[in-house]
Amino acid sequence: MTSPRALLQAYNLRANKRFGQHFLTDPAVAEMIVQAAGISSRDVVLEIGAGLGALTFPAARQAARLYTVEKDVRLADFLRAKIDAEGQSNVVILDRDILRVDIEALAAEADARLVVIGNLPYNISSQILIGLIAARQAVQRAVLMFQTELAERLRAGPGGRDYGRLSVMIQYCADLRAVGRVTADRFFPRPKVDSAVLAISFNTASTLSSKEEEFFFKVVRAAFGRRRKKLHNSLAGSDLGLSAAAARQALERAGIDPSRRAETLSVSEFLKLSASLQERLPT
Repeated sequence: MTSPRALLQAYNLRANKRFGQHFLTDPAVAEMIVQAAGISSRDVVLEIGAGLGALTFPAARQAARLYTVEKDVRLADFLRAKIDAEGQSNVVILDRDILRVDIEALAAEADARLVVIGNLPYNISSQILIGLIAARQAVQRAVLMFQTELAERLRAGPGGRDYGRLSVMIQYCADLRAVGRVTADRFFPRPKVDSAVLAISFNTASTLSSKEEEFFFKVVRAAFGRRRKKLHNSLAGSDLGLSAAAARQALERAGIDPSRRAETLSVSEFLKLSASLQERLPT
């Protein structure tokens, strides 16, 4: 792997702080991600944030097809030239914002559920993850690099400060596995924090309808909206349109002490709470 610093200098490019660009310098990390994703010659891969191609080329050599998303048109042009030079004909570059990419449409075009990989920009990691949750029927699995703090939040269990809205959302619909830590010195420019790679296996089967799931996520957001308050107060002060008395009654029907806080509830308890609220609220 040619160093990112050398490539940037050779092609008169710069890392764009606005896009949160930190380029991987260690090919062993790229190989770790590709191996953890279990990419085979039958798989269609979606790569989020191609950068200088550190993941793009190892993944493309394993996959049937690879869609790689790169918002920075300078880097997208660089990658097109590099792909042409290497004769990598199974790569499709999408020079657009990942938050505007229709993942379900890509999967339909490919006639396959996607394997998603990426070194995610720190500033939009949460938004990307929420998008993948929404589109999970089109995604087999994902192996993604997050800021360590966010990775720990995603895997956290009830009862601690790390456990929050995203913890509940991802654990409701996926199994997570830690793949490895990546220190800041494995990037250029060097970020201020370390990273962690997680493997995410989405569960496409759900006991909730799409409407029920949408309401469930709304309840979780409301509960954590004022996480220092007791649950009945958090829910009553939210956009659910509940009075304090109605919130208390819903919690009691679900077998949950109204004086508890959101961070103490398990995913199954949030599901019970959502069901209890749906019995009384129009959705």
